Amino acid sequence: MNHWQGSSIDNKGSIAVRIATASQEHMYAALFKGDKRSALLRAGVIIVVIALLDWWVVGEIPLGFLYLIPMLAVGAALNAWEIAAFAILCTLLAEFFDDLTWNLRTGVSRDVLYFAAFIGAGLYVRIVTLNRQTALQHLHEIEQQRDARREAEEQLTILIESSPAAIVTTDANGSVLMANEAAHRMLAVPQGELQGRLIYRYLPSLTNVSRHEASQQNFRTVMQARGQREDGETFLADICFSTYRTDAGARLTAMVLDASEEFRTHEVSGLHQLLAGSRIAIGAVSHEIRNVSGAIAAVHQNLAHCGSLAGNKDFEALGNLVVALERIASINLRQSSDQATEVDLAALLDELKIVVAPALVEEDIVTHWAVEPGLPMVWADRSSLMQVFLNLIANSVRALSNQSNRVISIRAKNNGNQVLVEVVDNGGGVAHPEDLFRPFQAGAAASGLGLYLSRGFVRSFRGELHYHPIPGGACFVVNLTPTLSLGQD
Repeated sequence: MNHWQGSSIDNKGSIAVRIATASQEHMYAALFKGDKRSALLRAGVIIVVIALLDWWVVGEIPLGFLYLIPMLAVGAALNAWEIAAFAILCTLLAEFFDDLTWNLRTGVSRDVLYFAAFIGAGLYVRIVTLNRQTALQHLHEIEQQRDARREAEEQLTILIESSPAAIVTTDANGSVLMANEAAHRMLAVPQGELQGRLIYRYLPSLTNVSRHEASQQNFRTVMQARGQREDGETFLADICFSTYRTDAGARLTAMVLDASEEFRTHEVSGLHQLLAGSRIAIGAVSHEIRNVSGAIAAVHQNLAHCGSLAGNKDFEALGNLVVALERIASINLRQSSDQATEVDLAALLDELKIVVAPALVEEDIVTHWAVEPGLPMVWADRSSLMQVFLNLIANSVRALSNQSNRVISIRAKNNGNQVLVEVVDNGGGVAHPEDLFRPFQAGAAASGLGLYLSRGFVRSFRGELHYHPIPGGACFVVNLTPTLSLGQD
């Protein structure tokens, strides 16, 4: 039996109870079965037969003991007071139809013995019947619990075996007790051969968990660590594990996911975003160099026309330097949209809310989200667009630093051929909006490249970033192109 399954109900116990119950039922079936009415009817017939026999039999042979038979018949159907009344009736009949002389000394003693025997037999049958019913009910409950547990075990087994995540259970020494099919695939071990092996060979970080065994403390946590397959290949593993204790000792259960592909995707996406930002930033630097080198070239040409510096080596070197700067500045770093794909804007804004909500709450900023239902898919690079929104919100947070009532609103709506996302704050607005998207602007919080890069990112996937002044605040609008519009073009 797999380790995650509970202990099944022992069928031998239920069979023994069934055999004992069946024996009782076979023994008393003729007398005990039926409802109260049928039991009284059978007892009445038996009493009549016994009374006739007692009346017809001549001699000193008393037949009163036969009234124990109807008492057994009614004991299974009547309550204690009704059994007592029936015992009194049988006592009177036994005394009336026997041939024994009745007097106060012997008759009362005989009747007391009759009554005690009759009521004792009836109550005994009643107790036996109640115990039998209780045993049957308990057996039925045990069978129901067994069936429910068996069904739960089967469902749990199917769930674990069909899980895409690797699930492993080990003992206190790290020896694998159970591993599903996904665990064998992830660790490159043939099916069924992982049991008995040390899990530390494949997930070395779990070794640290066993060191806390003496503390008697259970752990339930998640960690990311390096894993190793059977062939020596390493991978990045997300491990959700918990420890617990059983009668057989401590146990550890771990659910493992291979995060290597996600890690590679994240790193490649980060590299792409870095290169894209670098292209835009270098383009801004090249633009500034072209402006400066153009001015120097004009001065150099004016001085060359004078002729006074003809043959001066430093003057000639200055001319060569200007030519080199112009050549460097003329490099065209094309902004490619190769990474742009269809993006679910509503889902991306939900992720943005998860990322920024804790920081906004910590800054005591009230945030309003208004996302129009049914937004179409837009053309964008997902990670770059997320960085644009994060930069706009960061700018709004800085603008609200000196405000007592801080509010940021993020609104998204479909505007026909464009999908608009507005980031609005009440931070007082921008003093010189004409300089917002210029790189290396004076008075910027850092390099002045944030908004310049954001606009460059948006333009790289056929969008636009605008600023709209509003009373007492600022509104940045990101225009995105729906993929349906691209298909029509």
